[in-house]
Amino acid sequence: MTDFADTVTLVLVFFGALMCFAAGVGLLRFPDVLARLHAATKPQIFGLIVICFDIVLSSPGIGTITMAVAIIVFQALTAPVSAHLVSRAAYRSGRFRPESLIRDDLAVRMASGDEASAGAAPGRGDGTGPDDASAGRPTD
Repeated sequence: MTDFADTVTLVLVFFGALMCFAAGVGLLRFPDVLARLHAATKPQIFGLIVICFDIVLSSPGIGTITMAVAIIVFQALTAPVSAHLVSRAAYRSGRFRPESLIRDDLAVRMASGDEASAGAAPGRGDGTGPDDASAGRPTD
């Protein structure tokens, strides 16, 4: 039974490491920010899930399972959100290849003047947020 468990561990760790390696190669080789973010989030999360699953199989216990689930949940929540925010910043600064986009919904929203719903941050001083107390008032 030990040989089977070792084989399963070998396969899972190898697959997880391969996915994490693919994420690293994608970060170095892909041409623009949007493609790099895709490479940084998808394979990295899948590799992490596989490695956490292997850890749970290797040493099952309440503490191990709880920790693995917490790691997976927090990574699955934070990686896409941070990638989304970085991609919005890259889009607004023009640091992407427009020809790589199939459909550009954000350009339509920004062109129509719907900038507040397109992601303007509150309190930036541009009159779009609730923290801008002087928005629309003349200054002294």
